[in-house]
Amino acid sequence: MERFRRYGWGPARTVPRLSIHEVIEGYAATMPSAIAAEHRGNQITYGELERHADRLAARLVRHGVRPGHNVALVVRRGIPMLVGILAILKTGAAYVPQDAKMVRTPALRHILNTAGTKVVLTQSDAPVEIPAGNVGIDIDAVMAERTDVPGPRIGSEPERACYVLFTSGTTGTPNGVAVTHANVANLLLTQPGDLGIRPGTVVGQILNIAFDMAAWEILGCLTHGGTLLIRGDDISETARKVNVLIATPTILSRIDPDACERIRTVAVAGEPCPRPLAERWAHRSTFYNGCGPTETTIVNTMQLYRPGAELLTIGKPTPNNTVYILDEQRNPLPIGEVGEMWAGGDCVSAGYLANPELNAERYAPDPFLGGGKMMFRTRDLGRWTHEGELEHFGRTDDQVKVRGFRVELDSVSAVLESVPDCVRAATVKLDDRSLVSFVQPATVDSDLARKAVADALPYYCVPDAVHGIDALPLTCRGKIDKAQLLSLARAEGGAAA
Repeated sequence: MERFRRYGWGPARTVPRLSIHEVIEGYAATMPSAIAAEHRGNQITYGELERHADRLAARLVRHGVRPGHNVALVVRRGIPMLVGILAILKTGAAYVPQDAKMVRTPALRHILNTAGTKVVLTQSDAPVEIPAGNVGIDIDAVMAERTDVPGPRIGSEPERACYVLFTSGTTGTPNGVAVTHANVANLLLTQPGDLGIRPGTVVGQILNIAFDMAAWEILGCLTHGGTLLIRGDDISETARKVNVLIATPTILSRIDPDACERIRTVAVAGEPCPRPLAERWAHRSTFYNGCGPTETTIVNTMQLYRPGAELLTIGKPTPNNTVYILDEQRNPLPIGEVGEMWAGGDCVSAGYLANPELNAERYAPDPFLGGGKMMFRTRDLGRWTHEGELEHFGRTDDQVKVRGFRVELDSVSAVLESVPDCVRAATVKLDDRSLVSFVQPATVDSDLARKAVADALPYYCVPDAVHGIDALPLTCRGKIDKAQLLSLARAEGGAAA
């Protein structure tokens, strides 16, 4: 138990008891002419961001938005997106972000109903069909107004929701997760989650606004006075111009590190990171590998990976957070044994909206911290190394049965990613007797890749086929699209037959 506590408890750090927008307002007051963001050659200063957000916040209040409410933000990537976020936070409400290019009307209707919104912020160039019962406000039109309007002054309540993100959910129905200002501040305002961002640091904004890692980019930059470079169509072009880049491993695998001389810090999360990818980037930048679902506020563990390190892990708990490796009865497992990861501490979010059954399944009173604290069942598998770092072994829902044996698909992919020239790999279950893998790029030797798995893992883990592909397909959140790969695998199987 001594190592269980020593390894599982992150360092205690003091975090300012401020709401996120109050931190940003501080920079607007002290450095109003500093560039807050740039998109396609257009710039906005911190002072201008503050004035536009105040005007929009006042409009929201006139439409009945009050502290504790939720406001939908259905926009395209750009500067108005930032104005919308800050304006919503200024009213004491939480923002509910969706990409106007991606979201479909039925999904949006479900999201707005679940979040109980009454107001939707939109843009003139991103028309959205607003469901009945909601008022639409055009951010562009409000920004075009020239009058300065004082914004609302809402008292700081860090326990109030900052944003509500909708995860895909195991049933396919999106689940809304309420994340508080205190949750977000605990990551962004402490090391290493602050990523060394300071005034003058250029941070890339490349991710979908509906993905929680986008909050790391956006709020992480603005709460430290940095400059957010919002991408256009070319992610690589943005990466070449920034100092800090946050990405999924799959997106990062498409960027050439040798072309990114300005980058000094890279952080990845969202899916397992191949060690060769970490090695390539760690040679030229400070490289963090993180882990954590939306429900534990972006990431709750991070490893500073150094070139040539013995292991690529997900590191240790971030400040004021805990991680427990437990068995099925929620008892601590010995150091070195694989079990399910539960997360505790200040990262644990406020829970799912309108879903008490799922809350009861995934959140539980924390018996280790006590004091009314809650812990969250991540469904990630992991174990402590004897040096006190967490090895990640995929998710419990990524385990499949093949020929009666349990197989961890990410373990198969990890072996494939050790094959020469392989940048990224993914494995899917085709049926009860066979697996199919895909390797990127298409020039990877498929026979050599299949042999590597046969040499490293039991026979039932060996994929029936390994297909080369120029680039693995992505979901809208920048992760590998395994549903599309399964369709490809079935098509390939039919062609072979």
